[in-house]
Amino acid sequence: MSTIRSAAVQSAGPMILMEEVNKWYGDYHALIDINLSVQPGERIVLCGPSGSGKSTLIRCINHLESYSRGQISVDGISLTNDPKAINAVRLDVGMVFQQFNLFPHMTVLENCTLSPIYTLKQSKEQAEERARRLLDRVHVLNQADKYPAQLSGGQQQRVAIARALCTEPRVMLFDEPTSALDPEMVKEVLDTMVGLAEDGMTMICVTHEMGFARSVANRVIFMAEGRILEEAPPATFFDNPQHPRAKAFLGDILHR
Repeated sequence: MSTIRSAAVQSAGPMILMEEVNKWYGDYHALIDINLSVQPGERIVLCGPSGSGKSTLIRCINHLESYSRGQISVDGISLTNDPKAINAVRLDVGMVFQQFNLFPHMTVLENCTLSPIYTLKQSKEQAEERARRLLDRVHVLNQADKYPAQLSGGQQQRVAIARALCTEPRVMLFDEPTSALDPEMVKEVLDTMVGLAEDGMTMICVTHEMGFARSVANRVIFMAEGRILEEAPPATFFDNPQHPRAKAFLGDILHR
C-alpha cells in the first residue's frame, strides 16, 4: 500500500470533499463553484437535466476529468495532478459506467482479476478467490467463464459492479448505470446497488431512477447548468422541492 493511501486510511474527515470546484471546457463553464461534502457511508443521488454537469462532477472525483479550479480530497487524499495521489484515489474509488466497459476479449473472471493482479499485486489465486466471491454476491458467478458478449446487459452491468469492487474501494461512483439497459433488466442492477447501500458503502449515483433515490439515498442533489441548486433528504426533495428548476424537473420526470 502506498504511503499516501496508508495515511488516508487514518482520515476521520469527510470521505469526499469538494471546495469551490470549477471546470471549463474551453469557454464552456461545466462546473461552477461546486461545494460538496460526503460522509463515510452516505448515499448521494445526483439528478438534473442532461448537460447539467452531473457526470463531469463524479468524473472529477477520480480524476477521469481534471478540474480547473478549487480543491478535491478523497478519503483524506488531496487530489492534485500528482500521479501518486491520483493512483491512490483510484484505489479507493470504484466506478461503474453507463456502457459497462468490460474487455470483450477477456472472460468475466479475467475482467475482474486484471486490476487486483496488476495494480494491487495480488496473486492470481487471491484475485480469483475475491472475484468469485463478488460475482456470487451480484448473482453472476455462473457466468464467470463466459465472455461479455454472451451476457445480457443486466448481467454485464452486475459484472462491472463486481469488477469495481474487486479493488476493495471505499467509495463507489455510478454514472447512470441503468440508462443503457432494457426496462426488465433495470431492477436486477438496482437491487445490486441497494445491497451495496445496505452494507454501508459510500455511494454517489447519477441516475433518473427516482424510486431508487427515494428508497436508498440519504441526500438528493439537484444540478442544472453546472451548479448545485438544491440538496435535501429524499422526502423533502420529492414532497417539497424549493428551487423552480427542481420543481419543473420533478414535474417532468415523475409524470412521464
